[in-house]
Amino acid sequence: MPKNKPKILIIEDEDVMQQTLKSILKRDYDPRPVDSGFIGVEEVKKGDYSTILLDLCLPKMDGVETLKKIKEVDKNIPIIIVSASKDIKSAVECMKLSAFDYVSKPFEVDELLAVIEKAQKLFDLQRENNYLKESLKEATRYSDLIGESEKIKKLREMIKSIAPTPSTVLITGESGSGKEIVAKEIHANSTRSNQPFIAINCAAIPENLLESELFGHERGSFTGAVERRIGKFELANYGTLFLDEIGCMSGAMQSKLLRVLEERTIQRVGGNTPISIDVRIIAATNIDFEKEISEKRFRQDLFYRLNVIPVALAPLRERKEDIPLFVEYFIGKFNAVLNKKVKGISPEALAQLINYPFPGNVRELQNLIERAVVLCGGNMIKAVF
Repeated sequence: MPKNKPKILIIEDEDVMQQTLKSILKRDYDPRPVDSGFIGVEEVKKGDYSTILLDLCLPKMDGVETLKKIKEVDKNIPIIIVSASKDIKSAVECMKLSAFDYVSKPFEVDELLAVIEKAQKLFDLQRENNYLKESLKEATRYSDLIGESEKIKKLREMIKSIAPTPSTVLITGESGSGKEIVAKEIHANSTRSNQPFIAINCAAIPENLLESELFGHERGSFTGAVERRIGKFELANYGTLFLDEIGCMSGAMQSKLLRVLEERTIQRVGGNTPISIDVRIIAATNIDFEKEISEKRFRQDLFYRLNVIPVALAPLRERKEDIPLFVEYFIGKFNAVLNKKVKGISPEALAQLINYPFPGNVRELQNLIERAVVLCGGNMIKAVF
């Protein structure tokens, strides 16, 4: 039998009906009969079936339960109920459980084939959509990590390795070097990508409010707490929490964060109930940890908890070959935002940028290009300073 024929799983306990369905389908399909729901579910786990024909009157595990189990394995595979009219109540229940269609026994061959053809078209469409989604995801993967320098190439490879893991990541680098972009790329390429990515800048929030921001609070727990508030940890549950500028945390907050990392539970301010959390932590800072630890401003045990996977970002001045790519990207971005039509930058202006040390890194370059696009009177940027 040709290997390219779509495989159809027949879950039917009657031998005569199995043979009937096989003879009807064998010209255009590759029918595979099994006589129980248990075996059918195991077959689906192996994959490669495009449609399922399911009888409702099965021994031990009936058709309704079989359908539920199959949907747990593959929620998209089309399932056609082929059963006697006396099973109509169960058939209705199956339709509510997202069965594709219902064909009653005895059936007209043409009717059955028409329903199978529709199911096959749905399967092909879903497969094509999945392919397009994966292609788009691959095309946009690491899209914000602009550059072709060796340092950026190594960073992309590192993200590819660490993203699928649940391990805590500590990103270090100068201000403006793109630490949050890297954190987002790690999240986007992880198994948590469909869950929340929540970011908080620990340096931007007063110490007396940071605990409430992170852990939430109960109503009446302090002056102004007029209602319960969910904190960043709970908002990020099952996803990723990005703790930017973590080096600015007070000693008291460091102790509380350490306890959360050790116990994987939080407690809202004013609350008494521990709340379990499943959150991946990505922290970032521009401080010198060795100095901060030696001067007792940062807890060494917390550093060890955070520094499971260290990621060090190079400053822009150490990857100057990436500057032309950033310039091209930012010109396109600000053309769209500002409704401008700047086509490029002069060699002299680009040379100025390449020779500039960029203490503010990529953020400073972005601001320079935005200003240059705004002030550009023609279609070419001729000066940036």
